[in-house]
Amino acid sequence: MGLRFFADQCVPNAVVDALSDVGYEVFRVKDYIPIESPDSVVISKAQELNTILISLNGDFADIVAYPPADYKGIIALQVRNHPEILPQMLSKLKHHLSTHPDMTYYVGKLLLVGVHRIRIRT
Repeated sequence: MGLRFFADQCVPNAVVDALSDVGYEVFRVKDYIPIESPDSVVISKAQELNTILISLNGDFADIVAYPPADYKGIIALQVRNHPEILPQMLSKLKHHLSTHPDMTYYVGKLLLVGVHRIRIRT
């Protein structure tokens, strides 16, 4: 199965478009649940759709609140109020995704995507 993502409401269209343009399936929160839905509903919908959650919301990077082992994958983009770094982050993320194209690789993992590296927490 190809990679499938559930883009949180805070994820810019540029990210959704970049992932879609390289052939990944990307679902948007606004198409499935109200955009003001609490995080617990967002991540539950990602699970229900059998997708990897992708978010800029720092809450999903909290491994106590959202233990990676409980989910099918979480990608937290670490933009930190610097949208100018998004193209570099996307390049790094797309490279990582292309080298790990199977959904099972992401199960139980949190990927913290920064400009210079991707940290993986389990």
